[in-house]
Amino acid sequence: MNHYTRDDIIRLVEEEDVEFIRLQFTDMFGNLKNVAITASQLQRALNNQCMFDGSAIDGFVRIEESDMYLYPDCSTFEIFPWRPQQGKVARMLCDVYHPDGKHFEGDPRYILQRAVQKAAELGYTFQVGPECEFFLFNTDEDTMPTTETNEQAGYFDIGPLDFGENARRDMVMTLEDMDFVVEASHHEMAPAQHEIDFQYDEALQTADNIMTFKLAVRTIARRHGLHATFMPKPKSGVNGSGMHINMSLHRDGKNVFADAQDELGLSKEAYWFIGGLMKHIKGMAAITNPLVNSYKRLVPGFEAPVYIAWSTTNRSPLIRIPMVAGEGTRVELRSPDSAANPYLTLAVCLMAGLDGIRNQIMPPARVSGNIFAMTDEEREQAGIEHLPSSLAEALDELERDTYICDVLGGHLAPKYIAAKREEWNRYRAEVSRWEITEYLNKY
Repeated sequence: MNHYTRDDIIRLVEEEDVEFIRLQFTDMFGNLKNVAITASQLQRALNNQCMFDGSAIDGFVRIEESDMYLYPDCSTFEIFPWRPQQGKVARMLCDVYHPDGKHFEGDPRYILQRAVQKAAELGYTFQVGPECEFFLFNTDEDTMPTTETNEQAGYFDIGPLDFGENARRDMVMTLEDMDFVVEASHHEMAPAQHEIDFQYDEALQTADNIMTFKLAVRTIARRHGLHATFMPKPKSGVNGSGMHINMSLHRDGKNVFADAQDELGLSKEAYWFIGGLMKHIKGMAAITNPLVNSYKRLVPGFEAPVYIAWSTTNRSPLIRIPMVAGEGTRVELRSPDSAANPYLTLAVCLMAGLDGIRNQIMPPARVSGNIFAMTDEEREQAGIEHLPSSLAEALDELERDTYICDVLGGHLAPKYIAAKREEWNRYRAEVSRWEITEYLNKY
């Protein structure tokens, strides 16, 4: 994270010949929005005087209370390396405020900040490392995205099998130009599927980085004539794209999840954090898996978790504890997908874990076997429940989990649920190609 002051921003804009500044913010669905200004308006922006119409953004405010303000976070100032070198383009991520100077309670970035502050009151900082997966597909003659690819590469394959290798390399180099620390990148399991992992960081910085990451990946893909999509399951019959979340809590610079005296190297706080996640995971699903399409990924047979359980080396449960001792100890939640709003996702993960710690919720016994290979009876005997199987079911669970609704807040939660109900109803009214193929000739 940069620690720029107002004066630093003004100096950089002048020295670097920055002509346009994008004031960016995120809507409740995790889509990046922006208002662009010229350098001549920079002082006004830094004085928090840039206004926009909040009623034009889904889930923000009504038309009769539409004036809202963008407060730039100077630490997020970044010059886009892919834009022209004369008349450069930069951005700052912004918080959204009411005209009276109060935080907009439906701003996803503020919802995460509020959760982080609650953790800080307990003495914790929340550290997160995401594993972001995406597909690179061909575009058509009109440069519109398709789900077509000519490659057949698989896990860890290299060129010439991996047709996206050059694009992925440019993505990594671009991200490093933007001060990311990229730890690894590789081809994923499905043809045209890729993963880029960047360094662990505090929660707000990580969520900001995920939003920047998505913008950079899609921009560089377009330069290679490809379309990068974070849709969870764009093709049937292959793995979908997840966004595994690796988490730990720290106090006074030490990882409080680590305990060398424990059989698994886990502290009581780590066990309670897992317990909180498992208690609330059904209610969190509409946030961590926010699309109708998300639940096409959460089916057996494609490595995505379906059952609510935890383990160490076993990758079939929902929660995995990687075998890394000491300061590297972490909890990996495997259900979130690439379409999730990172601010809301990290907020509900943190608050679910803190609920576990406050109430000392112990998780059930860990599962060492392959859950997918168990029969329904064996899973029932082991007390293993399953995640919601549709967006509609997930929304029902969210409405029942008043704790998670409180995390989202009284403004966002009902608006989010209503919008997602409408999404589900539009989906239910559509006749799919599968239905035509399956039924038209038979009936």
